[in-house]
Amino acid sequence: MRDLKYKVTYAIDSMDNNPTIKHFDCFSEAEDWIAEEVESRVSFQVAHSPYRVTEDDLDNLYTAEYQLVKVEEH
Repeated sequence: MRDLKYKVTYAIDSMDNNPTIKHFDCFSEAEDWIAEEVESRVSFQVAHSPYRVTEDDLDNLYTAEYQLVKVEEH
């Protein structure tokens, strides 16, 4: 049986040449880190927005953040 490792790459935006890269021993650890990081980034955007953020805006922010995440099995 092969031990899978997980590599998570999380960019700041689609043009990021130096994304954050993390390695995890199990998928649940990777999922937890991703969820915390996405929540942190979305919360920051909401807190610093000069405009009122609607539910649709919030959904779009989460969608955009999750699109910047790539998970690979090694």
